[in-house]
Amino acid sequence: MALAGTTGGMAHAATVPDTLAQRIKACTACHAQEERYDAFFPRIAGKPAGYLYNQLVNFRDGRRRYPMMTYMVEHLPDAYLKEIADYFSQQHPTPPPAQASTAGSGALARGKQLVLAGDGVKKIPACISCHGQQLAGVAPAIPGLLGLPRDYINAQFGAWKNGVRRAHAPDCMAVIAGRLSDADVGAVSAWLGTQAADANARPADAIALPLPLHCGSVPGSADKVAP
Repeated sequence: MALAGTTGGMAHAATVPDTLAQRIKACTACHAQEERYDAFFPRIAGKPAGYLYNQLVNFRDGRRRYPMMTYMVEHLPDAYLKEIADYFSQQHPTPPPAQASTAGSGALARGKQLVLAGDGVKKIPACISCHGQQLAGVAPAIPGLLGLPRDYINAQFGAWKNGVRRAHAPDCMAVIAGRLSDADVGAVSAWLGTQAADANARPADAIALPLPLHCGSVPGSADKVAP
């Protein structure tokens, strides 16, 4: 702790305010809230509180594996994790700009198709059918996809394919990732990266269409699955 000064030879320690904003600086050291991309640490501000809470619990309980995150949360109780999730869900900084892409027109077209329409032959649902028409997420537990680094999206699909990232069963994203080829993953991440996020977009309050799959991390999704 820094020293504020001395009086009569006695050192006085600076008082650090015990606020959540001060304590979550351990989070923002990596998950910066400025409008920039970071290929390794996604921006978490503005994501639905339920989604953020689920991820913190998943890191704590071993469904997601990343040593730094596990170290940060392994001893934190549910109530504190919910407090952190609620805090970040209410932050809405300016989103980063769209990323330039070296992907060819064919790959970008394939990515757009998968995001907006899916692939019926491979039983891959459109991303917008769960993540919202604006791809800004859906409360309480589905994240937005725009504003994420292309490399981060690729890495997360790889983690689902390899079992490094898991969610509460049934793990719908693991199922979808298993149906995507490596080329499909690259196409989706490339197209998403070229789309600028709307600074005024917020997670939708509800899902307008039935979910294509039952997702264990989405409350009530078993009652909203398309026949």
